Amino acid sequence: MDRAFLLLNELAASDADPGMSLAELAEASSLANSTAHRLLVSMKHLGYVEYDEGSGLWSIGIKAFSVGNAYLRKRDFVAQARPYMRELVFEVGETSNIAILKGDRHVFVGQVECKEVMRMVVQIGSEGHVHAAGVGKTLLSVLPENEVLAIIESTGLPKLSDKTITTKQAFLKELKKVRECGYALDDEEQTPGLRCIASNIYDEYGEAVAAVSISGPSVRIPDERIAEIAEQVMKKAKAITHAIGGVHPRS
Repeated sequence: MDRAFLLLNELAASDADPGMSLAELAEASSLANSTAHRLLVSMKHLGYVEYDEGSGLWSIGIKAFSVGNAYLRKRDFVAQARPYMRELVFEVGETSNIAILKGDRHVFVGQVECKEVMRMVVQIGSEGHVHAAGVGKTLLSVLPENEVLAIIESTGLPKLSDKTITTKQAFLKELKKVRECGYALDDEEQTPGLRCIASNIYDEYGEAVAAVSISGPSVRIPDERIAEIAEQVMKKAKAITHAIGGVHPRS
């Protein structure tokens, strides 16, 4: 495996156009010609390298490009989302966060703060309980039930406030509601006095890769504002999805 990556690295670093010969690759990677050829043939079958019969040259394949492109999308993900998050903060007047699912926790990877003195502030990279957070619930809502149940077993659904959902049946019912309406509400379930409304962002395969949210004090997000803010959050989630080349199931 290590030697295969050596060959890929040589092809990626080479400025030779349109590719490199077997002898050049073997010499650059300090491999025997036979070893280099065997590895290249294996990678060719997997789509990581391509071989031109006419020129006898090897080059990077479409699969390697796809893997690299996936990394670039991940690296630029928050940067692409930030303009829409800033719009959301301007329109709603509250802080916007973006989070991903990592195991049985959600992790905050981006934030645009509002200008209010009393506002939600999280540390980038901090984790939270998925069952009690808007971002966590919306991300869980699109997972297969067996995966959700495994997470519930792992976390134990701890009670974080008087409003935290702590039973399996109630939580599964909550996720069904999230799927139906397209957004999740943390109604002071994690922190008394704090509400969060979140909706999923999807990749090109229609799979949820993150969630964008609005969070603020319940006094500024009263019952009568929830539907309006949820609509704005879902609109931005769709816009971010389209910006990263994703496919939103509600588009």
